[in-house]
Amino acid sequence: MTALERIYLWNILKGMAITFRHIFKKKATINYPEQKRSFSAVFRGLQILNRDEEGRERCTACGLCAVACPAEAITMEAAERLPTEEHLYREEKYAAKYEINMLRCIFCGLCEEACPKDAIYLSQTFAQANYSRSGFIYKKEDLLIPHPKEDPEAYAKALGERKTINN
Repeated sequence: MTALERIYLWNILKGMAITFRHIFKKKATINYPEQKRSFSAVFRGLQILNRDEEGRERCTACGLCAVACPAEAITMEAAERLPTEEHLYREEKYAAKYEINMLRCIFCGLCEEACPKDAIYLSQTFAQANYSRSGFIYKKEDLLIPHPKEDPEAYAKALGERKTINN
């Protein structure tokens, strides 16, 4: 070992040269609230429960999305529609309870493909941060798209570039 190697001066100078080169490179980070990163068109984000053009829920609680989910993140309970609730639900059966555990979800999109009524789809929104585990269990109220007649601007924004499909 030479004297130069013993005092590590050569290694320190090499490290400083690498650091000095990185000062002038373009930074990979963005200032998040002010700048938003663009995602690809096939990005799969948070799930959305869809409504039809009249504002009725499309989900019929058939359970195909829960069966197709490899992570078993979706749980639901079905209920029968009452005669006074025809303006709320499209079919005679509806999902009285619909939950997605986002800690288990792997964003594979199989729930979207399994749904025969186009009731669930993965949006362009990414998952938000929470401080507790219970905040990551999204209930039906959290997943439902805004009502198209009561809030058309929010409905169009949540729908994004998806086409409406009449079933």
